[in-house]
Amino acid sequence: MSFSDLGLAEGIVRAVTESGYTNPTPIQAQAIPAVLAGGDLLAGAQTGTGKTAGFTLPILHRLATSGTPHASATAQRPIRALVLTPTRELAAQVEESVRTYGKYLNLNSAVIFGGVGINPQIKMLKHGVDILVATPGRLLDHMQQGTVNLNHIQILVLDEADRMLDMGFIKDIRRVLAALPKNRQNLLFSATFSNEIKALADGLLNSPATIEVARRNSTVEIIEQKIHPVDRDKKHPMLAHLIKSNNWSQVLVFTRTKHGANKLVEQLEKDGISGMAIHGNKSQSARTRALSEFKDGSLQVLVATDIAARGIDIDQLPHVVNYDLPNVPEDYVHRIGRTGRAGATGEAVSLVCVDELEMLKDIEKLIKRKLPSEVIPGFEPDLNAKPQPIQRRSNDAPGRRPQGQGRNAPAKSGKAPAGKPNGPSRGGFGGNSNARPSAPHRSGGRGR
Repeated sequence: MSFSDLGLAEGIVRAVTESGYTNPTPIQAQAIPAVLAGGDLLAGAQTGTGKTAGFTLPILHRLATSGTPHASATAQRPIRALVLTPTRELAAQVEESVRTYGKYLNLNSAVIFGGVGINPQIKMLKHGVDILVATPGRLLDHMQQGTVNLNHIQILVLDEADRMLDMGFIKDIRRVLAALPKNRQNLLFSATFSNEIKALADGLLNSPATIEVARRNSTVEIIEQKIHPVDRDKKHPMLAHLIKSNNWSQVLVFTRTKHGANKLVEQLEKDGISGMAIHGNKSQSARTRALSEFKDGSLQVLVATDIAARGIDIDQLPHVVNYDLPNVPEDYVHRIGRTGRAGATGEAVSLVCVDELEMLKDIEKLIKRKLPSEVIPGFEPDLNAKPQPIQRRSNDAPGRRPQGQGRNAPAKSGKAPAGKPNGPSRGGFGGNSNARPSAPHRSGGRGR
């Protein structure tokens, strides 16, 4: 099947072809006809499956072929499609896709998020926008100031809805929903179908088509996954050793906290390894610059916290390193999904100390497989080391407002590790140090 077989407008197919895509991914092949049909949609799609184009392409088609509702050429364009995303980076990525695929159409788009001045956004909205991509907090700011009109919304998209709920945006989402016209098309995309997501879908969607292209909470099989047992104070030297000995030129590294990200960048710089950090305390310009330099290859290492990394979409990213394991097992799936895209193989490496053994068990239980363990010579862990309490994940969501708290209230921390970790087994940390990962399965699919 090709994009032209899906019934999309010629201008959209032309833009997609010029972007280098010819065949839709599984989520696109199913979602595009469902959206074009006009009904509600509940889609389960993990990162890297091409879900963004799965909703942007049919939205562009529907708006382009339904005619413009404004009275004259000089009248302000009403916002007809609204896409809500959890983070700034993801919002920017989605709006970039809208512009790329809609460049031959008489439609325009805008993106609004926090961390930057609101006045340029107000000016942009005054000129009229067909498709608006927004984070919930900044959209509410505009709603409260009366600078955005949502009375003509025909299509609503909740992208990465599971992450928005994790970040405490449920009250914000409900306030936005209350301001929208009741007669509209609703599209909900989520990597996982938790009970909370099902409850949200039940209240939002009307007899939706349901699509799930990846197994629930599964990891991408094309990604080679392994763990390296290591003492907690040897993680930085081990990471530097892996980068240098393997000649890694582009590495995305995850830390649990913002402070940890900053500290690691300083340590790597002393080793002659170029790195930058992105997290909620960084300015938007600093985050944009770090992403840009990482994408063009001038930056060797990008160190990120979970929330800040949402929306990073880099084709052919070869290596992801979990410097710290995440407190929430599902975040492991989101992290490693940043590699292994476009049919290419990827490698996800986790540096695991004795403090994180319970987290490792939770991850392996979620993904239903035991991760192969390899001890790196010179970095053998102390088998008598005692576990220490783990610092909880830092609040990394700008404007995050947990239920029952105000706009500037501190964010609720992530899930605490359960129970006391057991000591390591003799072959590493509960794994066979000589185990080989199973051969990767080429599932295909290019993230858009």
